[in-house]
Amino acid sequence: MQQIRTIIQLLEKGYSLRAIAIQIGLSRQPVTLYAARLINSAYCFEALRQLSDADLATIVYAPEVSVPLAENARRLEFDSRMAYFLSELKRTGVTRLLLWEEYRKESRNPFRYTQFCILLKQGSNTANASMHLVHAPAAMVMVDFAGDKMSYVDRSTGEVILCPVFVAVLPFSKYTFVMALQDSSIPQVIKALNACMKYFGGVPLSLKTDNMKQVVTKSCRYEPLFSEALKQWALHYNITLLATRVAKPKDKGAVENEVKIAYQRIYAPLRDEQFYHPDQMNQAITKQLDLHNEKLFQLKDYSRLQQFIQDEKSLLQPLPAEAFVIRHQVLAKVQKNYHITLGENYHHYSVPYQFIGKQVSAVYDSDVVEIYYQHKRIALHRRSYKKHDFTTIGDHMPQGHQHFFEQQGWTPAYFLDQALGIGPAVYSYMDAVLKGRVFTEQTYNACRGILRLHKQYGPHRLQAACTRALTGNIFNYRTIQNILISKQDQLCDGDQFDLFCLPDHPNLRGPDTYQ
Repeated sequence: MQQIRTIIQLLEKGYSLRAIAIQIGLSRQPVTLYAARLINSAYCFEALRQLSDADLATIVYAPEVSVPLAENARRLEFDSRMAYFLSELKRTGVTRLLLWEEYRKESRNPFRYTQFCILLKQGSNTANASMHLVHAPAAMVMVDFAGDKMSYVDRSTGEVILCPVFVAVLPFSKYTFVMALQDSSIPQVIKALNACMKYFGGVPLSLKTDNMKQVVTKSCRYEPLFSEALKQWALHYNITLLATRVAKPKDKGAVENEVKIAYQRIYAPLRDEQFYHPDQMNQAITKQLDLHNEKLFQLKDYSRLQQFIQDEKSLLQPLPAEAFVIRHQVLAKVQKNYHITLGENYHHYSVPYQFIGKQVSAVYDSDVVEIYYQHKRIALHRRSYKKHDFTTIGDHMPQGHQHFFEQQGWTPAYFLDQALGIGPAVYSYMDAVLKGRVFTEQTYNACRGILRLHKQYGPHRLQAACTRALTGNIFNYRTIQNILISKQDQLCDGDQFDLFCLPDHPNLRGPDTYQ
């Protein structure tokens, strides 16, 4: 309307239509149309300037074209079917073309396919309108698992192990927590929730999650049933449990959005890094997470961390004195090899050999395994998730088993002394091999094999092979053997590229042949 009033002012001063179009930056055709309607109105220029915007609009703009009754009835019929069309499109295999063909058969005066798709898209945009929710500070934390997993490599086997990623967010400040887990079982979920509360430095009033089977045993729109372990965790932290409606991700839209941002600010920066343990991976995740929380919001002069500290942290409930730990207790019989087996992942843990044949009690959580006999703890191990493997402490072995290695002179000091006599690279590599297992005696055969290669290939080649192998991350006998067999120890840093060059041969023709 400001342009229309400018046209009135310039017409009153006698400007030409071409000059008015240049002055206000419009093409000549609309200026001519507006000027004609203003001049042909019943008002003079001075009276036109006094009119309100609404009255002036009725003069300048053409009246709306009335829709014929038949066309209006056809649109009303289509709108009455809109809800059905949108619900059917969510079903497998249903397309817009199929719906249009059914609609064309049932309707007396149907729209053509192009108009059908246009109206369907307009109705979909209206039906999928999103609402801006206002969250109170410290009122809720939303949690979810990211759809894509991260991974690390097991040094001993080279196996790539996928890890689910846990994401939590305080929707008021958008302050985020991310952690990679061994698996998505309830003990790991409890471990992640404990770490989340510790990261926030307090406890919000409620926790909202989707209907994941580890947490919700029976989904319900009004009264979902949560697992016993999670209810005990909630009592320990004095927090209320909430669940979203089934298949309604918008009920926890804040964490869904943070999962998308985590792909960009955590997954992407770490995409080329190689990890060898979940703890190493979580350290890298925490570093990127801190950068994410400290980054300013778009078009705002504060970050998630600043808003959390300023408006939300002081309102959180205090943390309990100790973190909640979900513990399991099982009975096991000590086998002849002085180990017991945890059936959850079939890992074997050692106990003192004096308890062979005894029935002991194993109490374990996600991090620690404790073994008791008659209420007295006889062994303590760090929890391992490697199936069918052994965790052994040397002091648990009988004296004869311990002396078996000593009588042969097989001790870490013995192998390191032999390696040092060959060269410093062999010593460094041997030390890495010895540290590759928790139970050092399990590496002695690999060390013997490396020393045997010294007799077969000589000290210089073994020293060169170990120098090359130290640039990698896998330390075992087979790595050195492969380097020596393929003669990679005899290559300089740039020589490996010569392997891909064609050798000289009298049958090869050069550029001179084609002159």
